[in-house]
Amino acid sequence: MKKSSFHLTEQNQKIESRIVVALERISEAFRVLLWNESKENSLSPIQIQILIFIYFHSLEKCKVGYLADEFNMTKATISDSVKILLSKELVTKETDPIDTRSFSLSLTYEGKKIAKKASLFASSIEQPIEKLTQEQKTIMLNGLLKLIYDLNKSGIITIQRMCFTCSNYQLEKGVHYCKLLKCQLAENELRIDCAEHELQL
Repeated sequence: MKKSSFHLTEQNQKIESRIVVALERISEAFRVLLWNESKENSLSPIQIQILIFIYFHSLEKCKVGYLADEFNMTKATISDSVKILLSKELVTKETDPIDTRSFSLSLTYEGKKIAKKASLFASSIEQPIEKLTQEQKTIMLNGLLKLIYDLNKSGIITIQRMCFTCSNYQLEKGVHYCKLLKCQLAENELRIDCAEHELQL
């Protein structure tokens, strides 16, 4: 029977288990930092995440259905959060002129102010990463990209806008290439959230 990664003996024997536990600790750090930011603005963590997402992404991605996929939640849960953001006048609806049942969300002036400040909630995690060497950062980035790609392929996490899932990405003989930018990409240039991402069919 397979042992849990959180079993101490398993951790001592397998680097994979130690990595899983390390990622769990880091996810806890994200949770705490996001929760602190949420409390400061009297919002829930997912409401803060929605504001940050809208702040950095194009209008066509700022729809309830897309947000539900982005955050691996139901449309009903996202809709409830959106209702609160609307009532607090942090977002507004922009109705689709072609399909009047559909709408996108955009930030109000106050919503932008909160989103801009809240988007820095993970700065405490970025600071120790800055101390790593360039080689260490590149190895870490590539390991995480491959992990996210596999989790996406297995259906554990949904939408990904990374190079590995983009129709413009090519890998030939170990060389990464972007057909849109028409250039090779160094390993430390691979993107995890690309505005020009086109999903592979």
